[in-house]
Order: sequence, then C-alpha cells, then structure tokens
Amino acid sequence: MSELAWLGTSLASARPRAVAALLRYFRDLDLAEEAFQEACLRALRTWPQTGQPRDPAAWLIFVGRNVAIDTTRRLKKQEPLPPDELISDLDDAESALAEQLDNADYRDDILRLLFICCHPDLPATQQIALALRIVSGLTVKQIARAFLLNERAMEQRITRAKARIANGQVPFETPSPAERAERGAAVAAMVYLIFNEGYSASGDGAAMRAALCEEAIRLARLLLRLFPAEPEILGLTALLLLQHARAAARFDADGAIILLEDQDRTLWSRSLIAEGLALIDKALRHRQPGPYQIQAAIAALHARAARFDDTDWAQIDRLYAGLEALQPSPVVTLNRAVVVARLNGPAAGLELIEPLAPQLSGYFNFFGVKGALLQQLGRDAEAKVAFDHAIALANSAAEAAHIRLHLDRLSRPAPERGQEQETTRPLSDPGSCGRP
Repeated sequence: MSELAWLGTSLASARPRAVAALLRYFRDLDLAEEAFQEACLRALRTWPQTGQPRDPAAWLIFVGRNVAIDTTRRLKKQEPLPPDELISDLDDAESALAEQLDNADYRDDILRLLFICCHPDLPATQQIALALRIVSGLTVKQIARAFLLNERAMEQRITRAKARIANGQVPFETPSPAERAERGAAVAAMVYLIFNEGYSASGDGAAMRAALCEEAIRLARLLLRLFPAEPEILGLTALLLLQHARAAARFDADGAIILLEDQDRTLWSRSLIAEGLALIDKALRHRQPGPYQIQAAIAALHARAARFDDTDWAQIDRLYAGLEALQPSPVVTLNRAVVVARLNGPAAGLELIEPLAPQLSGYFNFFGVKGALLQQLGRDAEAKVAFDHAIALANSAAEAAHIRLHLDRLSRPAPERGQEQETTRPLSDPGSCGRP
C-alpha cells in the first residue's frame, strides 16, 4: 500500500470516533469538523516521518482538541469582557475540559452521535444524509449516489441540516431510551448505507471498503446491544455479516470484480456466515418480517448453497416479491430481474426492468444488467449502447473494467463467443445490499 493510501485509510477510519468525541465536548458541529481537518493536515505532515501512532483516533482527538481550544480562545478575545463583578477566580475550565477529554472512553461516541444526527426535529431525508457526512465522512457525491440524487440537491439538504443544528434547534444531549427507540429506524438505515458504500467498490480501494464495512458492522452490533430483541436490528446485523463474509472472494489480485457464480466459496468467512445465520434465524422466529430480514434471508440462501448451481432461485424470487411489497424500490426490482432472468430467461428479466429506465437513468447497475440481458438475447447493438452508458456511469476502475469485458466479447465473431452466459456484477447479484 502506498504512503498516501495508508494515510488516507487511517484518517478515514479514525474520523467517526474523532469527530464524535470533539463534537461531544465542544458542542459545535463546524468547530469539530474544522478541528478534525486541521488535525488531519498535521497527521499528513508528521506521520510519514514518525510513523502511525498506536491509536490514530486518540492522536487526532488530542490534536483536534488543542486546535479547537486555540480557536475558542481567539474568538473569546474578540468579545468584550464582562463586568468585573462577573469575572470569577475559578480554575482554568479549559484544563479541566482537556483532562476530561484525554481520559474519556470515546469509542461508543459514534453511536451516540448517530442518534443525535437522527433527531426527529430534522426531516428524515436530512437525518441520514447528515449522519453519513458528519459521522462517516462520505463525500457529497457518494451520499448523492446512495440516494440516487444529484450532488447539488444533496449538498443543499446537508447544508440545511447543519444550519438547523448551528441555530440550536437540535440539542446535543444524549437521547433517552424512549428517544433511542423512536430514532432506531433512521440509525439502522444510516448504518446500512455506510456498509453499502463500502461494499459497492466506489473507487476508494480495498482497504477503504473494508474499513467502511467493518465500521458498519461494529455499529450494527452496538445497536443490537441496545435492541437485542428487535427483529429488524437482528436482520440488519445478519445481512451485513453475510454480505461481508464474501469480501475475500469478490475481487482478484488485480482488483477486478469476480461475479458471485465465479467466486471461490472456500474464501468466504465461515465464522461471519455462522453468526449471520444464527441472527437471521432468531429474527425470523419473531414472525415480524421487515426489509432487512428479507434481504438477510436472501443472503442466507446464497451462504447456505455449497455451489452456485445449488442456489434456490425460486425461493429468492419469492423473497424479492415480499421485499417489493414491503419496500417498493426500483433497485429492488432491478435485483429481482436478475433472479427472474435465471428462472425464466433473459427476455423475462428485460421486460421487468424496462419500466425502470426513467428512475434509474443515472444508475450504473441498471445499464450493466440491461446490457447483459440484451447480450444474452443476441441483441448486440443494443447491448453495446447499454454497456457504453454503464461505463460512463462507472464509479470505479473495477466497474468500468468489468463492463469492458462484456464489450470485448461483443467484438468477437459469434462462433468464438460460443454459448457464454453473461451475468451482472456482484452488487446486482440477488442478496446484495441495494440502493434505497
């Protein structure tokens, strides 16, 4: 891993803990973000010479704290002094704050910050967008893609949420148990999106993908400690574990995508699969089906299949039908189309996705799936147009390279192609975490 790569990965992984701790103590969102950014700049200057500290988050919190204190002091100097009778001789409050911060156990601050971001006074669309930006440090572009929106609309959404917090309309207090229950669904959705961003190979590199997925799993487990009997939290945690269990098999040594049917299943993590299967079985016993449980049940069917050919596609199709009824989404239908194509042929799959074109016109996977189905039907000219659209919308070099493999096959004479069966990239494989 290059110098810049390991630095970027370390800073991104430490961001949630550092920002959450700084925000908890200084109660100013902009100040916390600015202090963290300044701490990152200092890390970029010093870590290459001194080496990465044992606890990068603690280092960044310490430096960021000093930055924030200095900023506060400068601002205080610009304010008029209070009357003499109001000036006290108390000990230095900043020193006490520094000691408190140094000795604090900040590791669960992230979950606390998630619940604050998901305050009901903020519109639901702003809650998750703000949490993804502040807690996980995703870019506006990444968040916009997760919501299938343009960047400008997402930037405005985040700006409005930050403005409401800055104006004091959203308190920084730790939510009560009742408030946590009310905000649980929004926090779960945010954790799901963090994982999905890591899983979707958005160009940040394998280490970054792993860091985001592992952070989402950690947060899901914390949620499960708060809500141990909540079926959807059980389902969410199971889903993330079952999906992440395939991480080692999803890309080759050169970073190229390996389709689900071609993955070496001996590389799948059996410990994560066992934990995920136990959780989804426990969730389903409650007989209160929800979207996360259904997605986890789909992932479980893949995990239980010893070989790709053993996959129970009929049962997966029934589960997707239930998911469409509970949570209608063009991405859910797109994933179901892959299953329908396996059961009933590419024409049936293509018929299912054609009406989705207006909603998914900016979505890479839509054109990847469409091109693959058209290619299977021998409609090569139309397939090439779809693949060209997919390449234009690719979010990473791996995605673009995967589509170029399809284009290479199209350029071969028909006899050379034989009877190759074309499929879609892993994110569109049934059971994957789809976009909301």
